[in-house]
Parts: sequence; structure tokens; C-alpha cells
Amino acid sequence: MPQAARKKSPAVKPKALVANGRRIQVRSSGVHGKGVYAVVDIPAGDILIEYTGERISNEEAQDRHPHDPKQPNHTFYFSLENGEVIDALYGGNSSRWINHSCDPNCEADETDNRVFIKALRDLKAGEELFYDYGLTVDERYTKKLKKEYACYCGAADCRGTMLTPKR
Repeated sequence: MPQAARKKSPAVKPKALVANGRRIQVRSSGVHGKGVYAVVDIPAGDILIEYTGERISNEEAQDRHPHDPKQPNHTFYFSLENGEVIDALYGGNSSRWINHSCDPNCEADETDNRVFIKALRDLKAGEELFYDYGLTVDERYTKKLKKEYACYCGAADCRGTMLTPKR
């Protein structure tokens, strides 16, 4: 199961979470199925939404994987630093529809075992939200594996995969 990248940050400002439903919405995406869009202009640094879902152990996530055998590498999992996994298929919100980009306009920020999606720059109304999934897997990165995690973001510096390069 891939692990998503996240950034640790200090305490979250609660007022930034107010009115999430009115600032973003789920619509069709040209990148991948559904996507999440800004409904209004949103300033850089604002917290847009918390990534929510059922909290499960890594072992339970492995047992549930894949959610859809036809798309085995498509999940709504978000791995936390404490070893738990958020499974947004169960109890998740619209944050699970935010797509990956190699040139993201948002980031996933883990604070106190909670994940918040934050604007990296000013966002315009109508703009699709993206964060870099930064997926890592334990196995060797082969062409086949990279293709299984193909990226379709279209960014000028697209890696062609949602996997984070190994160092």
C-alpha cells in the first residue's frame, strides 16, 4: 500500500475551517474522474478542508486493499505518522476527490494526527485543487510500477507517476 507525503505544522487555526462547503465543491475533472474546485478566490495559506474518514490500522488497510479490484492502486487511504490510516471511503468528505499534480496548488499538512489541505498559493474561483500525493512504496520502482501509478496532471515538470522519486 503506498504511503502519502505530508508536512507537519503547528496548531491549526479553527476559523480557517469555517465555511468549507461554500468555498470548495466537487465536480468532474479533466485530470481524473472527479475533482475539487475553488468556488471563491482563496488566499495562500488558508486551510481548505480536513481529510476525514475511518481511522484504521495499517494491517486493516492491507486487508481492505484494494477497494476496487479493477483499479487496485486507487484508494482513499492517507497514512499518518502514528501508523494509523485514514480510509476516506468510509466517513470521508469531499477532500478524497482532490487530485494529484506534480505542480500542486495545495499541500497535505498533518497536525496532531489530523490531515488538513492547505492552499500553497492564491487560488482563483473555478480553479481545480491539487496536491502532490508523494506516494512511496517499498518495492523497486520499475517502469511497470510507475505506470501503475501513472500521473495525468499535465504539468510542465510532470514526473509521469504519482510516486515520489527515491533518493
